[in-house]
Amino acid sequence: MYACVTMAERDDRTVRMAVGFAVSHRGGGVVYALRTEPGGAESLVRVSFRCRPLAALGGRDVAYAALDALGREVRRRGDDRVDFDIADAELALDLSGRRVLPAALTMPYVRLRCTLNRFRMARIAAVERTTIRDLTARARAESSLDIAA
Repeated sequence: MYACVTMAERDDRTVRMAVGFAVSHRGGGVVYALRTEPGGAESLVRVSFRCRPLAALGGRDVAYAALDALGREVRRRGDDRVDFDIADAELALDLSGRRVLPAALTMPYVRLRCTLNRFRMARIAAVERTTIRDLTARARAESSLDIAA
């Protein structure tokens, strides 16, 4: 598991979010997240976003746009300690600061980092969960209709 932590503090107020996303060939994207509160209560979060995917980036640009849109919405709703679980190990590696980014990802990286820095604690982890696969399938189905954003 790869993780990126903006602040090392973690406590019992941390919300966990399983994240799945997709974008259409025309750039309309949707991200779904299953939000789980510390007490176990769950709710579904849906956020639209726009991203013109570049084939050379293999979907990394889409992951940045999706997580940025979700992060802004989650923070707007008042959560300030969040664990984001995603299936994209590339994004988690990028945010861990362990490698050089392609030039086309520089601005999306800065935007996403600014969004994550608004949280008291944010963690990005690449994990394999059935929930994430289900949310991704839901996002793909919606984005294939090109009605997401």
